[in-house]
Amino acid sequence: MTRFCVCLSPTTGRARTEIEAMTGADPVTVEGAEGFALGLLRDEPGRAEGPFTADGVTAAGEVTLHNRAELVAALRASGAVVPEGCRDGEVLLRCWSRLGEAGVARAEGMFVLVVPDRAGLVLIRDQVGARTLFYARARGSWAASTSLRALRRWPALGTSMNLAAVRSFLTFAYLPGEETLLTGVREVLPGRVVRLAADGSVTRSVYWEPRERVARPVPEDPAEYVATLRSLLERATADRLPAAEPAAVLLSGGIDSSLVTALAARLHDRPVRTYSISFGDGLPNELGYSGLVAAHCRTRHRVLSVTGTTVASRLADAAALLDSPVGDPLTVPNLLLAEAVAADGATCVLNGEGGDPVFGGPKNLPMLVQEMHRVPGAPWDEDRATAYLRSYRKCWTDLPDLLTSGALEALRDAPLPQRFVAPYLGGGAEDPYRMGHLLNRLLHCNLRTKGAHHILTKVERLTASQGIEGRSPLFDRRVIDHAFATPPEFKLRGTAEKWILKEAVRDLLPATVVDRPKSGMRVPVQQWLAGPLRELGHDLLLSRRAAARGLFRRDTVRTWMRGEGTLLPRQGGKLWLVLTLELWLRSYAL
Repeated sequence: MTRFCVCLSPTTGRARTEIEAMTGADPVTVEGAEGFALGLLRDEPGRAEGPFTADGVTAAGEVTLHNRAELVAALRASGAVVPEGCRDGEVLLRCWSRLGEAGVARAEGMFVLVVPDRAGLVLIRDQVGARTLFYARARGSWAASTSLRALRRWPALGTSMNLAAVRSFLTFAYLPGEETLLTGVREVLPGRVVRLAADGSVTRSVYWEPRERVARPVPEDPAEYVATLRSLLERATADRLPAAEPAAVLLSGGIDSSLVTALAARLHDRPVRTYSISFGDGLPNELGYSGLVAAHCRTRHRVLSVTGTTVASRLADAAALLDSPVGDPLTVPNLLLAEAVAADGATCVLNGEGGDPVFGGPKNLPMLVQEMHRVPGAPWDEDRATAYLRSYRKCWTDLPDLLTSGALEALRDAPLPQRFVAPYLGGGAEDPYRMGHLLNRLLHCNLRTKGAHHILTKVERLTASQGIEGRSPLFDRRVIDHAFATPPEFKLRGTAEKWILKEAVRDLLPATVVDRPKSGMRVPVQQWLAGPLRELGHDLLLSRRAAARGLFRRDTVRTWMRGEGTLLPRQGGKLWLVLTLELWLRSYAL
C-alpha cells in the first residue's frame, strides 16, 4: 500500500535527485526514458504500482478496473496479447497504447496513470475522479504524484499557502477545481489527459464528459428508462463486489445506500455486512431506516457509536489524511467506519454516494426556486453562479467579516470562485459543458465539483488509509451517461426527487424506505464545538501560530466560538470549516 511520485528532468541524474528529495526513497529509472525517475512513498497508503511495461510503453499508476474482462476482450479483438493474470495497470496501459483516449474512455474503474513518452509526461485520471493526481513544475523539471505531501517536500518548488484556494475552500467546504492549497501545484481534472512537455508547456484534452442526450418529445411511459437504469445499477454493483469474501456496505438508511445494500444482497454469493453510525439518543437520525433495510436484506448489521470526545481526539488525524481539506463533519465518523470495515477483514466497502449529484437530490431545490422567481436586471438579481455559491450557505457571504484586511487586499484582483461553476451553469450554445435543462446543469455542476473534489476524494483517502477501497456504484460512468440521457421530468417528478432511481429499485426495498422524504443524519457539530472541541478550537484558532498566518480576524473567530452574532443556527458549520482548515494547514506545515 503506497503512493507514487514521478519526475521528468533534463537529465536522469537530476530526476533521481528530485525524487529522493520528495520521497526519501531510492528512485527507480526506466531504460530508454531519459530524464525520468519514479519513487514510491511507502509511508502513504495507496495502490501505486510501477514501473510496468506493455507494448513497449512504460507507466506508473494506481489502477483498479471494474470492467477488466470487457477491456481484455476488446484488446484481444484488436490483436493485442494480454497475458493472463497481468495487473490492472498493464491492461489500462495497453488500452492507452493501442487505442488512445478512446481506449481509456472504455475503462470503468478507479485510476490514475502516468506515461513518460518522447514529448514529456502524459497524465490520465479516471472519468469521475475516484483517484487524484497532482503536478507541478520547478527549475526545468516536471513532477507528478498521487501525494500532495510529496510535492510539498520538493525543495525546488518552494511552495507556500495558496490564498485564493483558501477563499475557495471557505466558499465550497472543499476545493472545486484544478487549484490546490499549495502554490504552483495543480490537480488533474477527471476525464482528462494532461500532457506535460519538456519545454514547460501544458496541453489538456477531454476524453470523457457527461453529455445531455435527452430524446424529445418526452415519452409518456418511462418504463424503458427505468428498466435500463435497473440493469445498469445491477451491473455497476456486481462489478464492484469483492470476489470470494463477504461484501461490506456503508448503510445510512437513505435510498441510495439502501438500494446498494439490496442489490449487493441479491447479487453476491457471500454474506453482506452493513455499517451505520449513531451520534447518541435524542438526535434526528436514520437508524430506524437503516435497521429496517438491514433486517429486510438479512445483512450482518453493526452500528458504531461516535462521541464528541472521539471526534476531538481523531480530527487532526483525519485532516492530515486528506490531500485537500474537506469541511465535512462526517470525516472522522467516515474514518471510524473504514477502521471497522478493515477490522472485519474486508478489502473493499461499497457506499451509496452519488445519488444526489447524479439523479437530483434536495440540494438543487434552492436554485430551482431562485430561477422561478428571478427578475433579470432587478436591483436584487444575481447571476446564476453567484446564486449557486450563496445556496451553499458556507462562509462565502461572511468573508468580508472573517478574513483580515490584509488577506482581503491580497485577494482583490484574484479570480473569483464563481469561475468554478459558471461553465456548467451557463455557457453559450457551442460550450462543451452546456446542457439545455437547468436541472441537468445543476447536476453536471454538482458531479464535477462536489462529486469529484469532495465526495470521491474523501472516500478514497479515508478508506485507503485502512488498506481498503471505497467503491461507489452510483458514480459508475455508465449510470451517469444514462442519467443524462434520461428526461429531467423522470428525475424530479412533481415533488418526488430521484424518482427514476426509486422506481428502478422499488421491488427491492420496503415502501417505507423508498417513498420517505430525505431527512438526513443530524451531525451535532454545535454540541461538539461547545463541548469536547471547545478547548481544541480555542487553542488552535486563537493561537499565535494562527494569527501569524494573517488569515482570520480574531474578533470574528471569538464571536463565532461564543455562538454570538447573526450566524445562528449555522455558525457551528462555519466554525467547523475554519477549524478544519487550520488543522490541515498545520499538518502540511503551512
